[in-house]
Amino acid sequence: MSWDSYLDNLIAQSKDSSGSAHIDKACIIGKDGGAKWTTDAHASALKLTAPEAANIAKAFKSGDFTPFQASGIHCEGQKYRFLREVDGKAVMAKMKDHGAITLQSSTTAIVIAHCPEGGQQGCCNKGVDVIAKYLEGLGM
Repeated sequence: MSWDSYLDNLIAQSKDSSGSAHIDKACIIGKDGGAKWTTDAHASALKLTAPEAANIAKAFKSGDFTPFQASGIHCEGQKYRFLREVDGKAVMAKMKDHGAITLQSSTTAIVIAHCPEGGQQGCCNKGVDVIAKYLEGLGM
């Protein structure tokens, strides 16, 4: 099964009232080890390296986000500064001139999206939340 169609849905969920999407790249990885569920072939794929995905998965699986607080969150080779964690399930980070990222876990997956500089991270957060909760509802 290809999970790439979930990326299109995720981007659509980030649209504001004027119809502008606030996610330009996204991916879904496994919570256990960080294996990619979506492919890098999708036009809007957030292309994490294997070590980046593994580090993200390790933090979400353990519930310990102090490495993010100390060293930031790395996606596509870019370091983002940790902003906050919500209920042990969602993490937000930002880097000036590079946009922001939102990460949220379900039972077995982590949904990750990038909001371009100038975009509204709140709309990005909403889109990520919708997909993470949908996966949670499926027992994933």
